[in-house]
Amino acid sequence: MLVGIARTSTLDQQAGLEAQHRDLQAFGCEEVYQEQVSSVGERPQLDAAIKSLRKGDKLVVTKLDRLARSVRHLGELLETLEAKGAGLVILSMGGQQIDTTTATGKMMLNVMASVAQFEREMMLERQREGIAKAKAEGKYTGRKPTAMNKSGAALSLLTTGMSKAKVCEQLGISRASLYRILAA
Repeated sequence: MLVGIARTSTLDQQAGLEAQHRDLQAFGCEEVYQEQVSSVGERPQLDAAIKSLRKGDKLVVTKLDRLARSVRHLGELLETLEAKGAGLVILSMGGQQIDTTTATGKMMLNVMASVAQFEREMMLERQREGIAKAKAEGKYTGRKPTAMNKSGAALSLLTTGMSKAKVCEQLGISRASLYRILAA
């Protein structure tokens, strides 16, 4: 049996979820599990899809990034599938379909997953370098502190006898922010 899993990271990606669902059904998936969560946290529908698999079944995803967050995570998932006697099919990976029930499919998946992780790590490295350069040039200072900019006004209002709740309301800051101002 073919069991599909569709995932988007956020609730506002409905069109992407529907497209994955459509592609999985067109491929022949009898069951399609779907979730709209980050790949980093809990994945209850992925867990349910894997639990439903029997020997000879295949878990099907449209793209690798819809399934695993890293090469390590992918390896763990593949071990789980192999222990169940199931395989993995990725409908589109580098322009081709990959099926881990074949030796060639396993090899291609490992190579492509490693390349994808390498690309991600290079992108993050370039991002860190860009931020460091911008900081050195004084162009990147991070998020501007909003409540701390109002510390003078907050302290002034408190000395007039205004309650902390009123000060927060009037300045549009949270109670926690007011306490940070007082601690500073």
